Amino acid sequence: MTDIEAQADKAAVRLVDELTGRNYTLALAESCTAGLVSGIIARVSGASRVLWGSFVCYSPEAKKRMLNIEGAFLEKHGLVSAETAGEMALRALDIAGAAIAASVTGLAGPLGDGSETPVGTVFIGIARKLDGEATVESKPFFFRGGRAEIRMQAALAVLEQILEEIGNRE
Repeated sequence: MTDIEAQADKAAVRLVDELTGRNYTLALAESCTAGLVSGIIARVSGASRVLWGSFVCYSPEAKKRMLNIEGAFLEKHGLVSAETAGEMALRALDIAGAAIAASVTGLAGPLGDGSETPVGTVFIGIARKLDGEATVESKPFFFRGGRAEIRMQAALAVLEQILEEIGNRE
């Protein structure tokens, strides 16, 4: 097990504990991590109490069908953008009726997507309902390494961002 995998496992244990303590459910919308985040969380005993589920929407068509994101939106903002990450998180939040939702979209490589966006670029979105109104924040991340390393770094960052969001808002 790599150091990043061990960190992710520890973060997942903390996350399940925090969500359980607050009686929150979590929904995920994963693109470049393709279910890795939900898989890490699901390894934790008790995860079924808080993990609503995950939309693995790897392709543009999956984002359209699973999350009901308009094709025009994706064309305007691109598949790897803060706007798309935010929209993915908001749609997952709405569809799941969860307390909090996280999304991740990016380029894990080794090939790019034909745009000027460099491999290792990842955007993470966190959405939640506060006082009955949905809010969302998206942040860019830039990771180095091979495909597996970038995906694992992105998964860890998602877990850390959810924990940060819970800590900042409570």
